This record gives sequence, C-alpha cells and structure tokens, in this order.
Amino acid sequence: MAVSDHVDFNTFMEGVKRRNPHQPEFTQAVQEVAEDIFDFMEDKEAYHSQQILRRISEPDRVVSFRVCWEDDAGNIRVQRGWRVQNNNAIGPYKGGLRFHPSVNESVLKFLAFEQTFKNALTGLPMGGGKGGSNFNPKGKSDREVMRFCQSFMTELYRHIGADVDVPAGDIGVGGREIGYMFGQYKRITNHFTGVLTGKGMEYGGSMIRPEATGYGAVYFMQEMLKHRGDEVKGKTAVISGSGNVATHAAEKITQLGGKVVTMSDSGGFIHDPDGISQEKIDWIKAHKTHRRGRISEYADEFKGATFHEGKRPWHVKCDLALPCATQNELDEAEARALVANGCIAVAEGANMPTTLAGTHVFKHAKIMFAPGKAANAGGVAVSGLEMSQNSERRSWKEEELQQMLLDIMQGIHGRCIAYGDQGDGYVDYVKGANIAGFKKVADAMLAFGVV
Repeated sequence: MAVSDHVDFNTFMEGVKRRNPHQPEFTQAVQEVAEDIFDFMEDKEAYHSQQILRRISEPDRVVSFRVCWEDDAGNIRVQRGWRVQNNNAIGPYKGGLRFHPSVNESVLKFLAFEQTFKNALTGLPMGGGKGGSNFNPKGKSDREVMRFCQSFMTELYRHIGADVDVPAGDIGVGGREIGYMFGQYKRITNHFTGVLTGKGMEYGGSMIRPEATGYGAVYFMQEMLKHRGDEVKGKTAVISGSGNVATHAAEKITQLGGKVVTMSDSGGFIHDPDGISQEKIDWIKAHKTHRRGRISEYADEFKGATFHEGKRPWHVKCDLALPCATQNELDEAEARALVANGCIAVAEGANMPTTLAGTHVFKHAKIMFAPGKAANAGGVAVSGLEMSQNSERRSWKEEELQQMLLDIMQGIHGRCIAYGDQGDGYVDYVKGANIAGFKKVADAMLAFGVV
C-alpha cells in the first residue's frame, strides 16, 4: 500500500532548491505559490498521495538548443535558445518568448511555472509554457533580427503546434519578431495554423492584443477598488516601464480619470507632476517603438518633468502602483516606501516584479495587492481568444474583444476573492490567485492519473 507523502513546507522547499541549484528565480516562484498552497492542501489526501505539488513544480520538459546566425558584418554568432513546457493538464502549452541577455533556464522555468496558474485563472483551456533566448535585439538591424528569428524557429518548430504549444511575444519579442518566426514556421512546415499569437492583423492576429496586458492590469485594479467601494478616478498612479504593457496601463488609468506621474526604463525614471496625458503617452509610444529612444529624453521634451538616473519610481508619493517592467524590480525597502507614502493598491503588470520580501510587506500592511498571475493575465487571455479565432477562421470586432477582456478580468477577480477573502474586509489576492489557479490544474492532473 502506498504511503502518503505529507512533507512539511520547509522540507518541500529544500527539495525544490536541491533539485534546481543556482535557479533563484524559479525557486522564488515555487515558494511564493507553495506558501499559500500548503494550508489549502492539508486535508486533501489525493493531492498528497498523488504528489501533485511536487509534479507541478517539475516541468514536463525543458528543451535547450543552439541558435547560429550571421550578423551584417559576416560574423557567425551563437546564442542559446530554450522552450520550457511546464504543464499541459488543461490545454496546450501557452506562453511567450523572451529575447534578452538576462534569459537563462531559471528565468524561463519561473515564467513557465507562473504562466501555468495565470492561464488557469483566465478560465480558458491553456497550459503553461515559456521560452526565449539570450539574444539581444537592441542595436541589431532588421535583417540581423530576421536571420536570428529564422534560425531560432528552425530549431523550435519541431516542439510547437496549434494543439501542442503556442508561443507568443514577451520582452524583446514584438510584432516584427513574431512575423519573422511565423514566416519561417510556415516555410518549414507548409502549414498555416495558429501556432503563434501576437500576429499582425494581416495574417491572423487579434485586435486589442497590444493593449490587453496593460488594460487588463488596470481593469483588475479597478475591480479591487470597486470591491472596496472606491474607483480609479482622481487617483495618482506610479508606473514602471515604458514598453507595451506600461504605456497601455497608463492609457487606461488616464481614460478612467486617474493621473499617471512616472514611467521608466533601464536607465532610470521620469517624474511628471502635471500627469502623463494621452498626448504624452502617444509621444512615449512613438519614441520607444519607432525611434528606439530612451525615457530620459521625455524630460527634454516636456517642461516640469524630471529624469532620475539609475533609480526606480517607488519612492514617489501615489495612491496606486503598477510595476510593469520586469521581475524583482520592487524590493522590500521600496514596498515599505510605497506603504508609508499612502499607496492603497498595487497591481503587477509584469511577471513577479515584486520580491518575496516585498510581497510580504504588502500582505502585512493589508493593502490591495494583485500578483502578476492575476493582474497581468489580460495579455494571455486575448492570446487565447486569438487561438479561438484562428481555429474558427474568423475574427471578432474590437468592441466584442474589449468586453471579453473585461469579463475575463472580472472573472479572475471573482476567483481570487473566492479563495482569498479573509472575512475582515481584507482580500489576500496572492493567496486567492495561487489557490484558484492551483486547484484547477491539480484537479485536472488527478483526473488523468499518474502521467
């Protein structure tokens, strides 16, 4: 007779760290989920006997491959590529591709692990995966990016498919890169299928996909405030980042009557006390996307704005905060500064932008804090809708998609409340998101038996 494996939390985490040495981002992501899951699992024998948490924290597979390409000077360059297929219990693997020098196996395993629960929270049938390369698109010509993307897809194509694994964009991978990769996939396989999302509108893309992550994070913020009888209107918000997610989060905050006063990039942040209006947001979009410029130049363009080199915006007084740049960009000291300055709500537009210690600060202070797996699920939600449109050979109107996105974010908020309401007026959104996402995936795994 099998013996049930009731290990305690510390023993479980020691095992995770032992099996995944030198992978701090991945072990951090597992710990953040496990902290909330252990109490929930306590009286659920099937989860223990079937080792569900142990199985979820071990990816189905990690594929690593060499990517050779030729730069414009004729030099042969060699990068490393990965695809982490974490869990497909509720649908095909789904998650972005990241091209950035910081990409390594630990980062991609953490992202794939997070993606598994994020996708489960959307209510759509999508598993979790993530991939990418340590290639840096910055400073490269279009033809260099094209050659790299084609070489990358020449290796990746054999591991993906519309019903197997559907990658999308992430940091360093936008419409240009998706186009080059989709073209190479089609060239190799002779198949025109929905194998990638974030495609151009001309070849199967979905409307509002660029806006979806940023808008979704603000919709979730709006739902948190509404649950407390409050609203975005009249609130001051600080936002990090100045890419796709950050600019669209700023856009939606502005549309709802809030005032955004900061944006940032890797060089530092700008502070505009007058507020970053829609006109200014449009300037940032054009400046960053078409001119590949730096956010510091905003202060030269608009009077009253200041640039703070090498710093992050979390010490600026605000009501709302939306970290939309990258992982671990908001630490314990910065979380304490936000709370001390009167911040009442934080919604993560990026993946795990708050350190574990910072998350504990927000939870201890009992401010409204939405983790990325809930708040930034809007992007993958619309990617899931793009998959549906590709399968049906159809497209939905923008108004329909906007309403679907809002409905999905409201649904995620409701699932978080179901498991995160502490009964004293405080909702632990981290706990709610972790349990709701885990339960859906875990119950599907139980249905399949030991596979």
